[in-house]
Amino acid sequence: MTLTRVLVFAGLTGTALMGGVCFAFGTAVMSALERMSPGQGATAMNLINVRIQNPLFLLLFVGTALVCLTLAVLVFVQDTSGKWWVLAGSLLYLVGMVVVSFAINIPLNDQLATLDPNSAAGAAEWQNYLARWTPANNLRAAACALGVIAFGLGLASGSASAAHAKNQPPVPTYQAAVFHGTPQR
Repeated sequence: MTLTRVLVFAGLTGTALMGGVCFAFGTAVMSALERMSPGQGATAMNLINVRIQNPLFLLLFVGTALVCLTLAVLVFVQDTSGKWWVLAGSLLYLVGMVVVSFAINIPLNDQLATLDPNSAAGAAEWQNYLARWTPANNLRAAACALGVIAFGLGLASGSASAAHAKNQPPVPTYQAAVFHGTPQR
């Protein structure tokens, strides 16, 4: 197994795990928080936003981004089968997860943390937060799901090419004859 294939597998795994986190938030956590009173929901979300910033989560989030950046460069340096799928998977994670997080979700988290969740302004901001944060989160989950598919197709393309190459007869190679001394007749 080549280093590139190991990196593709790491990108697929990290993208799948991050997509799973976003999927869980989109399908369970946010709807549960939405059913709470605004003060309780916002307070719980603020606690989650503090706790999510732990070494394991950050290693997964940033580590997957670094793997995807590396793969995005490698597809232009190496000529490997499935490279466009790998590039697609990398870009889906980098844009769909990292850029969306820094452009939408993290600023909303920071804004929510500055307000008193039990005030009228806090309650209004909580409703605004839910209306903007949840669709952006669902976009991250969808981008990761598509990224996993793309990485999987990239791995499958490489495996299919390797299997196909093993079933092909060897290609004869011709080397120029090298004579030492005088040519013989």
